[in-house]
Amino acid sequence: MTRELGGVGTGVLFENDRVRIWELRLGPGEKSDVHQHELDHILVLVSGDRIAVEPEPDTGGPYKQFLEAEVMPGAAVYVPRGGIETAVNTGAEPYVEIIIELKD
Repeated sequence: MTRELGGVGTGVLFENDRVRIWELRLGPGEKSDVHQHELDHILVLVSGDRIAVEPEPDTGGPYKQFLEAEVMPGAAVYVPRGGIETAVNTGAEPYVEIIIELKD
């Protein structure tokens, strides 16, 4: 079975030879496409109340099991490459984050 991967976010806001910046927007209960993080990246949490990551069994990223957390707007989190996962808005509010991919 071949798996189709979607984009890391909802859309690309900016890209050059050093970085790619995505926006991710999810309504309450909404899931992102299954996607793979091929680059180290920084997540900047903008808004929402609860978010979760649902990793695939073959993920190479740091999150190996379902992980849910409270959203702290303004927080920035560094995440190494390799994750194959789905983002899930488990909260009651719309979720927005900015994903800054660091190109080698």
